[in-house]
Amino acid sequence: MLGLATHELPLLSLQLSALERQIFDFLGFQWAPILGNFLHIIVVILGLFGTIQYRPRYIMVYTVWTALWITWNVFIICFYLEVGGLSKDTDLMTFNISVHRSWWREHGPGCVRRVLPPSAHGMMDDYTYVSVTGCVLDFQYLEVIHSAVQILLSLVGFVYACYVISISMEEEDTCKYCSTSLRVHFG
Repeated sequence: MLGLATHELPLLSLQLSALERQIFDFLGFQWAPILGNFLHIIVVILGLFGTIQYRPRYIMVYTVWTALWITWNVFIICFYLEVGGLSKDTDLMTFNISVHRSWWREHGPGCVRRVLPPSAHGMMDDYTYVSVTGCVLDFQYLEVIHSAVQILLSLVGFVYACYVISISMEEEDTCKYCSTSLRVHFG
């Protein structure tokens, strides 16, 4: 089992790519994804620990979480592509606490961000209008790509975790048979 565990470590470690996503969600003050990323990172670490320490229950927790993580990422894809009445312009990702949006909206590849002074007509002094032009790829597609990568990594991790669980169950069954046969021969 030790050889199998060392092969799974790079696979599960790739799922720590959620750290990169966590950084950009923090920059955009998107609290719902921040919470989801944090939980995902914790469960991936738990899965790594379960793999290294040969704890199939931890790997099962990882497997269940992975299914939830995939569902969450499908929701994010639907949110940014505005499927089913969802709108990327709502404050849903910030729990309606703030008016922040995806960090990629203003800082995507090739984007030129211009801060315009507020007009004198009824706007408060601390609010400004931000104009973004020249983006190579719109921010919603960057968010969709992030989620798609997470889904792909999670699917591979899910299949591999199921494989590790099945191998560990077979080993437990084999060990139970070995201990019974030893008692018969030596008992």
